[in-house]
Amino acid sequence: MEHPRLRDSNRLTTKELYPLNVFPENVITDIGGYFVYLLYVGRTDLTGSDWGDAFASAINGVHLDSPVGIADVVFNKNCWSMKTVKYTNPFECKNVRLISGRCSPDYSYGITDPHRDVQRTGEAVLGIWNERVNIANDHYSQTRTVVLIRSNDLLSYSLFEEETQRYRTTDYVWAVNDNGNLIGKDSRGKICFTWQPHGSQFTIHTEVPKSAVRFKIKAPPKLERTAILSSLRFDKSWVEILS
Repeated sequence: MEHPRLRDSNRLTTKELYPLNVFPENVITDIGGYFVYLLYVGRTDLTGSDWGDAFASAINGVHLDSPVGIADVVFNKNCWSMKTVKYTNPFECKNVRLISGRCSPDYSYGITDPHRDVQRTGEAVLGIWNERVNIANDHYSQTRTVVLIRSNDLLSYSLFEEETQRYRTTDYVWAVNDNGNLIGKDSRGKICFTWQPHGSQFTIHTEVPKSAVRFKIKAPPKLERTAILSSLRFDKSWVEILS
């Protein structure tokens, strides 16, 4: 349903660019075109920064490209946290693990031994995450996470987004796995989070919705050296022999 017309609509701060996980067709096309361009210039993989650039270009937003905080791409009062993962067949992927920053219970809460009280450490990790979401929500009316699953050959993709949410810290039970990492499970025993003491990396386990957009791109022709030099109008004067 469209937003109603109101006399004080000029004060509206919550208007979304498009409904959650309902990407306009032109956005998908622009993203695909950006990936074709990267392949054309010889790229063999996409980085998180590439993904941020592609999405920002498609929505006419700004890619902050900052290593801290949740807001990676912004458009007016909307912000997105950009995530990309690689999977052999993105169309069949059911679950993804989203690396979601470093959470240090030592720095934030003074917990020097994370294994002494695993439950307390896990709740501290979620507390750090929640505070980052709070900061984003203080600045933006819409805070989302947009996930791109890419194939090894960069020709197939699944795309979805969800609201970037806070988590009730007491809803999860924390334990230590065989690798010495902390895992957070919900009441059904499903693993929802992983936290690595070494490096303090926090990972959110996310299900891929059936509504994810699946698309393919066509591999562009390879650049030929002679064609490139010709387009640049290269001649021998470009090479200066010094000795």
